[in-house]
Amino acid sequence: MLIALIAHDKPGALQIRKDTRDAHLDYLKSTGVVSQAGPLLDDEGAMIGSLVILDVADKAAAEEWAANDPYAKAGLFQSVTLTAWKKVI
Repeated sequence: MLIALIAHDKPGALQIRKDTRDAHLDYLKSTGVVSQAGPLLDDEGAMIGSLVILDVADKAAAEEWAANDPYAKAGLFQSVTLTAWKKVI
């Protein structure tokens, strides 16, 4: 099942994102469940969140994946939503 993880960073947390980025990217690559991923950007092009499309067995697996993301463990996110997603195009 595909799950869209949409996370918004806490205000003023860009340094947390930068400090944790390598561990986050390693996690994305090593887990084998990430279909697509990239940062959300503000109007000036600064990173303000994340969009990750997970291909997992169920929502519980997505929740576990999200909880173990180094960004989440570092306290980067103000909010995280996990929503089932259907790829059309």
